[in-house]
Amino acid sequence: MKIYTRTGDEGMTSIIGGKRLPKHHPRVEAYGSVDELIAWVGLLRGMDQRCVTKEELTEIQSTLMACCTVVATDPSSEVPAAISIDNTSVLEKSIDNMQTRLPDLTSFILPGGNQNAAFCNITRCVCRRAERALLQLNETEKVPPEVLIYMNRLSDYLFVLTRCLTYESGTEEVKWNR
Repeated sequence: MKIYTRTGDEGMTSIIGGKRLPKHHPRVEAYGSVDELIAWVGLLRGMDQRCVTKEELTEIQSTLMACCTVVATDPSSEVPAAISIDNTSVLEKSIDNMQTRLPDLTSFILPGGNQNAAFCNITRCVCRRAERALLQLNETEKVPPEVLIYMNRLSDYLFVLTRCLTYESGTEEVKWNR
């Protein structure tokens, strides 16, 4: 199978269901942002850390692929039956588990501290951008609520994971002073 098709050379792409859209269409922008997020979570999966398992990060990537599939499907077409996004509770349990190991948060903190935490914080920012793109798409073409809820909870998860990575490394969180 050739990787190039030349069908996108004029700035159009196909979505599931056969419809063609401009590559700058809000639907393409939304699933493209989720695709970028999948890559960033892959970077996190490759890090040496003990806050979460690689399997948990792989499951997040898999759920994000399901989100991409849903968003990349023409609203008049049927989403493939095997696709489900029901893992928000898994994120919440992991957040709760990580928080038991962390000191209470008493102020805003500045991103950074160590490379793992910095990469995780960038991943959180990409997640927020993807969520905004999905919300913008939702204004004109409905996005399933479970996708929006999952993305919102994932950004919380990534925030807590950033804190865990900072704490695990022995790096002090830098509090924001006005």
